[in-house]
Amino acid sequence: MFEIFDDRIEFTSPGVPLMDPARFVDTPPQSRNEALASVMRRTGICEERGSGWDKIVFQTEYHQLPAPLVEVTENHTRVVLFAHRPLTKMDKEDRVRAVYLHACLRHVTRQHTTNTSVRERFGIAPQNSAQASRLIREAVATGVIAPFDAEAAPKLRRYVPAWAAVGLQGSEE
Repeated sequence: MFEIFDDRIEFTSPGVPLMDPARFVDTPPQSRNEALASVMRRTGICEERGSGWDKIVFQTEYHQLPAPLVEVTENHTRVVLFAHRPLTKMDKEDRVRAVYLHACLRHVTRQHTTNTSVRERFGIAPQNSAQASRLIREAVATGVIAPFDAEAAPKLRRYVPAWAAVGLQGSEE
């Protein structure tokens, strides 16, 4: 079901995801019905790579939109895409989700999240870097991102999604 509102579009589908929605970015594709998926790929309805979610996240960042929201109920999955909303109108959950997905997208492109990248993602002016630092602190405190190099000076610190930080202690690229 597709619902269009003034400030968002909601896509609701029966069933629950085969993987954790927090890992949608860059997760290898899985299908409940491989025969149907094969036909859909051959007809150009869907892609082989499973990069659709990565593209959605990239486009929301590019256009500085709030990050998409995935809601999973007992029997359904809903994805909400939001219309433009300035950073000042985003609540903490929106900001944390956006920083997390930013970190995921940066990680899969072999880049780290930094104060500079967060400023660019949200359109924050360089002289307001403290605002980007606050967004990063919120995401770290929530546990969705972690320092890649915790020993680095705060201005030089880089971040990765929390799931990517496992096993990184003491290792550098």
